[in-house]
Amino acid sequence: MNIYKKSSKTTLVAVLIGIAINVGLSLIMYISKVPLYLDTIGTIAISLVSGFFPGVLTAIFSSVFCALFNPFAVYYSVIAVLIALFSVLFKKRLKDRKKRIQNGLLLSLIFALISGGLGALIQLILLGQPQFDSLKATADLIFSGGGPDPLLSFFFLNIALNFVDKAISLLAALLLIRFIPKEKRELLGIFGWKQKPRTDDELKEFSKAAGRKGFGTLQKRMFVILMIVAVAMTIVMAATFLQVYRQSERKEAIEGAQGAARLAGKLLDLDSIPLFERNGRNQKGYDETYEMLKNIKENYTSIKYLYVFTVTEQGTRYIFDMDEENEGNLSAYEPGTLVAFEKAVEPYVSELLKGKAIEPVESNDIWGRVVMIYHPVQDENGRTVCYVGADVSVTALSENVRDYLLRTILIFSGFFILVMAFGLFNTEYYLVHPINSMADCAGDFEFDTTSGSSLRENVKKIRDIGIETGDEIEILYRTLCRMTEDTADQVSDIRHHTKQVEEMQSGLIITMADMVESRDSDTGFHVQKTAEYVRIILNGLKKKNYYPEKMTEKYMEDVVMSAPLHDIGKINIPDAVLNKPGRLTKEEFEIMKRHTTEGKKILEKAINSVKGGTYLREARSMAAYHHERYDGKGYPEGLSGTVIPLSARIMAVADVFDALTSKRIYKPSMTYEEAMQIITEGSGTQFDPKCVEVFVESEDEVRKVLRKYQDKE
Repeated sequence: MNIYKKSSKTTLVAVLIGIAINVGLSLIMYISKVPLYLDTIGTIAISLVSGFFPGVLTAIFSSVFCALFNPFAVYYSVIAVLIALFSVLFKKRLKDRKKRIQNGLLLSLIFALISGGLGALIQLILLGQPQFDSLKATADLIFSGGGPDPLLSFFFLNIALNFVDKAISLLAALLLIRFIPKEKRELLGIFGWKQKPRTDDELKEFSKAAGRKGFGTLQKRMFVILMIVAVAMTIVMAATFLQVYRQSERKEAIEGAQGAARLAGKLLDLDSIPLFERNGRNQKGYDETYEMLKNIKENYTSIKYLYVFTVTEQGTRYIFDMDEENEGNLSAYEPGTLVAFEKAVEPYVSELLKGKAIEPVESNDIWGRVVMIYHPVQDENGRTVCYVGADVSVTALSENVRDYLLRTILIFSGFFILVMAFGLFNTEYYLVHPINSMADCAGDFEFDTTSGSSLRENVKKIRDIGIETGDEIEILYRTLCRMTEDTADQVSDIRHHTKQVEEMQSGLIITMADMVESRDSDTGFHVQKTAEYVRIILNGLKKKNYYPEKMTEKYMEDVVMSAPLHDIGKINIPDAVLNKPGRLTKEEFEIMKRHTTEGKKILEKAINSVKGGTYLREARSMAAYHHERYDGKGYPEGLSGTVIPLSARIMAVADVFDALTSKRIYKPSMTYEEAMQIITEGSGTQFDPKCVEVFVESEDEVRKVLRKYQDKE
């Protein structure tokens, strides 16, 4: 079985076990009335081992199942999710053995503040008091002698109890994790990964690198998209449910009031109505009827006011008014009291005078905002004797709606986070990590034509990612693997052909140099020695960080490779001048000086013929300018200072030193010390001071070259 699928199945089983632990212990605590919950042990354990999303799953579904015996538990789902989040955030800290106790206590305190503080707030908002009577009684008992406000006392007590609860839960979760076999812990630890998991340090390093390169926006973008979608869905669903609930609540309240009015009308003694209106409470049977109406009002909780009245042209005359205890010190109307029509009722007066029924009327007067139900009570002849009025409080309905909205938000908040966590989980493991890993490896891929091992290492690195998302990302990954392997093979072939070309070029250069050297009877091993001196000077400049913009590996190789061609122009110098045993005349020296310009012409033709031969450009520079002087008194163009190409300035030192230390027909060879003295004296006038400096400091290497070729001469 695929290890990632095995991890998913193992984690799912662990989540189910975690839910069972949470629900089972919570049920025991609920039945035993112990003021502890122990409903987050599984959540903490799963979060610490498998991460945030499995922790959220455990938290949400634990709350759902706990709601079967404790309906209020579903409102705590957001608290359980926050506990899962902080468990993940403290995962690394809890591994620190030296500070495990301190970090455990700190995490328990955070849990207590979240569950105790937020839990107390939820209870007070929804219930107006603590959920458990025992907790309320304890708070009242502790602070009965005065001190903090009872509600504030409840907050502190709830946080303290939750600290104990969460400390026990955290300790139990850590012990539970220790009992999980190592193999299972490893499977739980790689949950979600669809590739070779990256360590926390690797992820941190890549995050920093991505930030420097301006990357890392995919996950942020997906987070924003998911947030917008989830919020939009939540708002739409909440608004829809709220509207449906408001309409349903209003309709139910009005229907209840209408039912109460009809019931009251059926139970009224219509023959006694005129007597009740005239004599009021003194009339026999009035009190009994009043109690009957009062019972009806109490049984219909949606009714705020219940009353009986008759209609006259001057207004309504009250007979019964079931509202002896009003807010705002308002008293019920006494029997026989005539009250002018309310403004909201005025459009319906003509219908009321005719004894007809009217639609419910919404009013907002001194009695508050209410919906008034007027039910006509008719005798056997169909004549309306009186009306039964039943008022429904719109304010009370709004309070019910607000309460419903708060409960809806609390319920949806947990599932909202679950949706967000699921979306981010899929984005992270199916998109972000695979794409980042591929981008990271592709960015580090080295097309090194000199080392086949580095290419294979890069291919292996990409192969080791092992992406198995089972979708287009995996197809892209496999395509990338094939491309890198093909590229590595192609680069390997290029490297092989490049090596052959370089060998052929080197052979051609040496052959050309040998052709020149074979005509000059005095220059034995001159090209070999000068090439080695050039390499010594280049390495010295590199070591001292002189001319850093020039000292690339490519430049250094080009200069060393083309050094043997610095005297190629001598091929066009007549033998009589080239091999003259004595000192040259002025005219002969002018002819000899032409070897610089002739060399330049030869190499320019070669450059035009050989595409990509960059090393020939340095050969041209050395051939043309290696007899220029730093002070501008050289030939052929009288260049000075750094205007002279660097390769030519290097060759000038190497060429003169070899000429001084080599035996000629017209002179003996100088010692190392004598030759180096002349080179040193020419620093800044004939030679580049930096080239002289590094050459002088490389005495051991220079002497080694001298000994090597002295034995051959």
